[in-house]
Amino acid sequence: MKTPSSVLVICSLALFRLGLAEEKTPPHDGQRDFDFVEGSWKTHLKKLTNPLTGSKTWVEFDGTIVGRKIWNGRANIDEFEAEGPSGHIEGLTLRLYNPKTQKWSLYWANSKDGSLGLPPTIGEFKNGRGEFFDEETFNGKPIVVRYVWSDIRPTSAHFEQSFSEDGGKTWEVNWIADQTRTH
Repeated sequence: MKTPSSVLVICSLALFRLGLAEEKTPPHDGQRDFDFVEGSWKTHLKKLTNPLTGSKTWVEFDGTIVGRKIWNGRANIDEFEAEGPSGHIEGLTLRLYNPKTQKWSLYWANSKDGSLGLPPTIGEFKNGRGEFFDEETFNGKPIVVRYVWSDIRPTSAHFEQSFSEDGGKTWEVNWIADQTRTH
């Protein structure tokens, strides 16, 4: 007669063979997910002139980004500078990794304000795509903000910012940046 523990082992093996049981994998440690930002980049930026108004008018900028890791990759910072027909933009992104939640907090600052934007945009990477969210007020209305990092390769990356007025059911993209590594 088989013991109860040996029956469990046999049943578990049978379930795995049939694909009915999932193998436990450790949670993803994302502290290195933003390592790609380190270095110098050219960027081409498209910015929607009047988000959430039905506007289809975009302005374009060309610029540079210089990024570096801090705290052995658990944080990073990049400096952004761009010129376009509607003016000059200088900005800074600070990204902090929380090992307990395994999520990143992203903070944006521009030279006009001289302060970090709050609240932080928080999220993580899954399958090579980073999604980050926060809730803000825009033109007196509550909105959800989403940042998406995608198409990340050794020499290029794609970034989009979108706004949602309906709690994330629909999104309007209002900032698109394509980056190409220069060094």
